[in-house]
Amino acid sequence: MPVAGLTSSLTSLIGNHGLYAVFGLMAIDAVLPAASELVMLYAGALAAGAFAGQHVDLFGSRISSHLWAYVVMALAGTLGYLVGSIVGWAIGLYGGRPLLERHGRWFHLSPQKLDRAERWFDRWDDLAVLIGRVTPVVRSFISIPAGVFRMQLWRYSALTLIGSAIWAFALAGAGYGLGKSYQRFDHGFRFAEYAIVAAIVAFAAYLLVRWRRSSRLSSGARDSTG
Repeated sequence: MPVAGLTSSLTSLIGNHGLYAVFGLMAIDAVLPAASELVMLYAGALAAGAFAGQHVDLFGSRISSHLWAYVVMALAGTLGYLVGSIVGWAIGLYGGRPLLERHGRWFHLSPQKLDRAERWFDRWDDLAVLIGRVTPVVRSFISIPAGVFRMQLWRYSALTLIGSAIWAFALAGAGYGLGKSYQRFDHGFRFAEYAIVAAIVAFAAYLLVRWRRSSRLSSGARDSTG
């Protein structure tokens, strides 16, 4: 989907359904990439009153304070991501490798990617979850492997909560900071969205290249000692 179409769809969805859309989209992003960067950016902008006629509601009541609207939006993203992460963990725990071997393409997790994820967990242990949650793209491919590798739920949930809170509050804060100037910024500097997406993709590609290189080195070391 073109960037302009994606951003327009997210704006409409979040504008019409507010924190419920943020909660749902972030829950999906915990298992499959759902543009969480743009979701939280728009959520923060909406909280700041960037879109005329749109506001943040909580259980049918409008939140009049922009600051509290920001907090509620960021919490919705944090908790939505946590719920989705636990669902992903459960899929991995109860489905295991056999599920991914048969249906891994549904989750964009091939056996090769799962092997790399296992090396990632072996290398970083608990930090694999925390680091993964604040890393673009990678953050959506941590949940199911954590269940497959039987990481304890309470540790997994705690680290996911910390990482998702950092992510959600930071990006929503960026959107909030733009405030009412967001529409003018978005209209006059549409190319900035392309630059953001390109930077995210480039950063993710850099991480994956380093990950693959370290995996090859680890495999080579094991082969030479085997």
